[in-house]
Amino acid sequence: MTQNASDFWTQAAHQFQQSMTDSWAHALQSFQAIDLGGAASAASGCKPPEIRFAPDKLQALQQQYLQDAFGLFSQGFAAPVPGSDRRFADAAWNSNPLAAFSAAVYLLNARTLMGLVDAVETDPKTRNRIRFAVEQWMAAAAPSNFLAFNAEAQKLAVETQGESIAKGLHNLVHDLRQGHVSMTDESLFEVGRNVATTEGAVVFENPYFQLIEYKPLTAKVYEKPFLLVPPCINKFYILDLQPDNSLVRYAVEQGHRTFVVSWRNPDASLAQATWDDYIEHAVIKAISVVREISGAPAINTLGFCVGGTMLGTALAVLAARGEQPVASATLLTSFLDFSDTGVLDVFIDEAFVQYREKEMGHGGLMKGKDLASTFSFLRPNDLVWNYVVGNYLKGETPPPFDLLYWNSDSTNLPGPWYAWYLRNTYLENNLVKPGAATVCGQKIDLGRVDIPVYIYGSREDHIVPIGGAYASTQVLPGKKRFVMGASGHIAGVINPPAKNKRSHWIRSDGKFPKTHAAWLDGAVEHPGSWWTDWAHWLKSHAGKQVAAPKTYGKGKYKALQPAPGSYVKVRA
Repeated sequence: MTQNASDFWTQAAHQFQQSMTDSWAHALQSFQAIDLGGAASAASGCKPPEIRFAPDKLQALQQQYLQDAFGLFSQGFAAPVPGSDRRFADAAWNSNPLAAFSAAVYLLNARTLMGLVDAVETDPKTRNRIRFAVEQWMAAAAPSNFLAFNAEAQKLAVETQGESIAKGLHNLVHDLRQGHVSMTDESLFEVGRNVATTEGAVVFENPYFQLIEYKPLTAKVYEKPFLLVPPCINKFYILDLQPDNSLVRYAVEQGHRTFVVSWRNPDASLAQATWDDYIEHAVIKAISVVREISGAPAINTLGFCVGGTMLGTALAVLAARGEQPVASATLLTSFLDFSDTGVLDVFIDEAFVQYREKEMGHGGLMKGKDLASTFSFLRPNDLVWNYVVGNYLKGETPPPFDLLYWNSDSTNLPGPWYAWYLRNTYLENNLVKPGAATVCGQKIDLGRVDIPVYIYGSREDHIVPIGGAYASTQVLPGKKRFVMGASGHIAGVINPPAKNKRSHWIRSDGKFPKTHAAWLDGAVEHPGSWWTDWAHWLKSHAGKQVAAPKTYGKGKYKALQPAPGSYVKVRA
């Protein structure tokens, strides 16, 4: 090597090292600029917490960063893309030196920024907020999200002579018009035609919900009917997608006379509706109507997600009134104790709740598209940027998927309901404090809900963490069964036995230690769906079998319209 060449590379290396040092300083400044309170903090006058770093961790991280960065520079455009990140897994990334280098630099910076998060000296909540903000930032900044850097999309554009770009622009215009990123080909689905198809009829309706009764598929049914309460933040048909993955149809096939609450998608007429309204005029009313139609003194119930929280609240209200019209309850991925709320905790503090109370606590609507966007960004790479890249950069049409169609069919929430829910659950955790919450005129105590309960939690649930689902075992006094399933909030629940997928865990000694981790130490893994275990449990609480009814409803409760009814078809 000549002296001039040596001087050139020495100078280049020095400049690169200086640029990396500058980048490091910029990263620290960016951390200091993270807004941990946003509009809510400004509205309440709260001062965001200061951010400090552990000096030893910071020094070690800086040295590692400069070392890795210089090593990357030494390889130059010959640096391969690490194969562990599926965003850069296509061979096109390594065949394009510039793209490979940009991906490698991005991964180095992402790794370092997450190291900075770990070096922050602050309280756990603030650290989690910083982590969430950095994860959102890094997910959005990935070179795979930009056509100028995405080697796979560029290769596809060349191979299709620009057709993929043209299709991508078409997809972008389509999604701008519909107001959300397409996760599936929504044109292929229609509620009542190929989702929510289990045969039945609406037998009651009021401004809050329609009650659907399903046609029996067995000659005899159990004498205690079965009522499902889905979350009101989504459409009920997550429990009735297709015939082969419908929990509703499965319950009917097991011989249960099955009813489902189909929530109305709120409009301006429900802008003043409260948590009390939904408990009294929806959950408690549905229980009452099912009892009247069936003639049964007590019924079996199921609540899913916030539907489980509402069912638990309704049962506590009824207990306070000295009533026990429910023989058993199933809680699927539901909170009663909000001590461990996982990633959603980053949004909740006094300032945020006060902001929402001022905004809509006395009237208004929480828009469904805002809720859907929030839940999607809890997993940004999987539920946002994956579709941005596929739809717009590659011009792909996402494949048909019933679950993702349901996920895009969002619902609004009444503002007063939403404000009460935020304060009394996520912020103050009042449901597990006897007498702390007053609902429908009653000071409620979940300790008085003394009935058999089946509690299910999903191991990878990011909305109701498994510890949060398990916490219900420490609150409810009756005979309990807890089961943990594999996968997440939805896929773990919608897991029919015929597909023979995933596993579930059961502890047979009937003990419920204080923590889920301690419970898991004594649990045994079983292959396949948890549905069969649940069906056996529910059968034991369903009473004797009687002749299946020949008609829907009874007396004043007559078939008003075929299932799935009209409320579920209203789009937000």
